[in-house]
Amino acid sequence: MEERTAGRWPDGPPWWRAAQDTRRWPWRSTALVTAFVLIGSAYAARAQADDRLPLDVLARLLLITAAGLLLWRHRRPVTVLWGTTLAAALYLGAGYPYGPVFVTVALACFAAVVAGHRRAAWSAVGLLWATDLLVTQWLYRWLPPAGDGSAPLGQEFAVAAWAVVIVVVSELASTRREQWARERAERAHAARRRADEERLRIARELHDVLAHSLSVINVQAGVGLALLDTDPGQARTALTTIKAASKEALGEVRQVLDTLRAPGDAPRTPAPGLDRLPELVEQAAHAGLTVRIDGTPPRLSPGTGLAAFRIVQEALTNVVRHSGSRHARVRLDTEGGALRLVVDDDGPATGADAGGSGNGLAGMRERAAALGGTIEAGAREDGGFRVVAVLPTRGTPSGKLRTPASGTPARPPTPGSTKEDDQ
Repeated sequence: MEERTAGRWPDGPPWWRAAQDTRRWPWRSTALVTAFVLIGSAYAARAQADDRLPLDVLARLLLITAAGLLLWRHRRPVTVLWGTTLAAALYLGAGYPYGPVFVTVALACFAAVVAGHRRAAWSAVGLLWATDLLVTQWLYRWLPPAGDGSAPLGQEFAVAAWAVVIVVVSELASTRREQWARERAERAHAARRRADEERLRIARELHDVLAHSLSVINVQAGVGLALLDTDPGQARTALTTIKAASKEALGEVRQVLDTLRAPGDAPRTPAPGLDRLPELVEQAAHAGLTVRIDGTPPRLSPGTGLAAFRIVQEALTNVVRHSGSRHARVRLDTEGGALRLVVDDDGPATGADAGGSGNGLAGMRERAAALGGTIEAGAREDGGFRVVAVLPTRGTPSGKLRTPASGTPARPPTPGSTKEDDQ
């Protein structure tokens, strides 16, 4: 069955969509109209035998021509409109009976208006009415049938009213068609936007997972290689850390890929949140970074909790990769309905790529912006680096994390700082 929205078809009824496909020829509808015009005109000729001429070969040729032109009404609407109008005018001027010949003009007018040719439609209908007015009020003296008199003016007003109705109905159909086209374009744009947002979300998630895990693996691989001969026990510990980090990364990547394969299904495992900060601390410790967490994590919605976790994870990954400091501080403050995350390290920046392309920082900002929050990052006056995230919160604070004693707060980042991570 056709999908319907709010009791109507969102893209127009099936017959309408088929009519708008200019690649198809309307054979069936044209054949039906031709049969209707010929049969209806034959009945009209019997009813008007005393006033009009009977149908002959010329009359039938004009009727078939007017109806047959409708085959091109979607491809050449203006040409078909003027062709049917001319055929109908010749038919009336020759004295043949009134009848379904006007149906061909009405359909041609409808197709022209829907295609956007309003002036042509109004002009053709006006010309046909003016021709009928001249024939019935003046030219009847010289045109067949012989002895014909003028038609009452009331009949001409009725014909004019029908002409106006035809054009008005065509205008309403054209307006509805434009509305369907706008709705279809808006839905397509919304679908593209959702697809782009989903691709960005997946890319950001994969980046955060892989960047953090690969940074830990890279550091531990260096430690293992350096101590392989002198301290096999420590090298074994480094390899164990690599195995655990790679296993966790594979699990999170698999979860993202499962979401791609079955976008309508719920995730099999909950998204990480601030309750997993101790895991980040432990992973950072394996990479040689000591992390101190100060503050109480609030109860957050899954989306906000995931964003906060990824921001802290990315900031710590940046410290591991680009800072000479082996100490970092994470402070959580909840005030005014917002969570304030501050990640500090004492620097200095190291490595030739310390400036980087800033993809990781861009991901942080995208996560925060999606929730209505903000991200500030930059070098501190004392040579360190700071990331400050402000995210809106929901719910009430939960229990405190078991972390070392709190330290002294650091100063805010200096404006104009340029250090960003390159992940």
